[in-house]
Amino acid sequence: MTTEWQSLSLHVPGPPVRPGDRPDFSQMQIPRAGEVRRPPVDVAASDIHDLAYSVVRVLNRQGEAVGPWVPALDVDALKLGLRAMMKTRAFDVRMMMAQRQGKTSFYMQCTGEEAIACGFQTALGTGDMNFPTYRQQGLLIAQDWPLVDLMNQIFSNQADRLRGRQLPVLYSAREAGFFSVSGNLGTQYVQAVGWAMASAIRGDTRVAAGWIGEGSTAESDFHSALVFASVYRPPVILNVVNNQWAISSNQAVAGGESATFAARAHGYGIPSLRADGNDYLAVRAVADWAVERARRNLGPTLIEWVTYRVGPHSSSDDPSRYRPKEESDAWPLGDPIERLKKHLIVLGAWSEERHTQLQAEIEDEVLAAAREAERHGTLHDGPRPSAADMFRGVYKDMPRHLREQRQEMGV
Repeated sequence: MTTEWQSLSLHVPGPPVRPGDRPDFSQMQIPRAGEVRRPPVDVAASDIHDLAYSVVRVLNRQGEAVGPWVPALDVDALKLGLRAMMKTRAFDVRMMMAQRQGKTSFYMQCTGEEAIACGFQTALGTGDMNFPTYRQQGLLIAQDWPLVDLMNQIFSNQADRLRGRQLPVLYSAREAGFFSVSGNLGTQYVQAVGWAMASAIRGDTRVAAGWIGEGSTAESDFHSALVFASVYRPPVILNVVNNQWAISSNQAVAGGESATFAARAHGYGIPSLRADGNDYLAVRAVADWAVERARRNLGPTLIEWVTYRVGPHSSSDDPSRYRPKEESDAWPLGDPIERLKKHLIVLGAWSEERHTQLQAEIEDEVLAAAREAERHGTLHDGPRPSAADMFRGVYKDMPRHLREQRQEMGV
């Protein structure tokens, strides 16, 4: 007996809408602020599987902080968070302008995602280490790292601490707990787990935080890191920033259509949850929870931060070619800066006038930093690192072939 089968076919995921279409986020299941339960820090991974399919939210539409996840932050801490986010956004605007002016070759913004890095950093302590992507400049700005130092790296000028060896925006600041950004996406996850394992082996108290975009969860390094985190249970927080878009492909291409990215931790027995990445208070509360787990030697936690990339993937990208121009305005979780501003106004601790004043102060601060950095040189103007620097800092003892190449260059 012969059985006739239908021809096989592949499912090729794509974005729900394309340029010219009406933005649509109806497929997103977003609970009301305050609805998601807050489990004890020592909860078993199997007891919070539901949190990988929900979204922790604190700020409601009225700007009020509600529910079990409200963090114990005073007004001054909230103001510092607002300032850090505003400063990060102003820094992005200034550096994007510098790229358009030819002062640097490349830049990447984090517009719309500021709450994630700025809020998370305040949950860490001195000596903890971040293993970031290129969109976590807020980790440095939230701890008042000098903007001039970041700009020097972007301009690859004479004062660049990396001496022009890194692509612009691939910062490195060991003193600030900011591991060198890797251009090979996904490798920082393995590095974060390994660093956390070393901290535990030494009997230290420092924890690590790994960062990855939702697109890079499709890389094998993501799964390698989760295997080691599952087996050895090091003190690490594994962050997945789901901003809906990789370079030009929707999050569905990385597997977000069939399950949440937080749910990927279930197969490894790692506790995971999702949080509103545009809610500064939710970010801080969830970060505190995960960091406490790590410090209490309870092992790793995976967090999916639900957010939206408002700007282009990079200065080389044109998002209007693959998504509706109005999509960012339709994003249901709003703008992180506006939401925290509204909360402070509801508390009676802020006003539109004070916000406008702070915006002007920050823009002046960023402009002054840019002018100082430009005095050390830019991509096409002023002093820059010597070509001889490319031969230094690679080998303890320079091999003969490099010595010969340096001599041929006359440097």
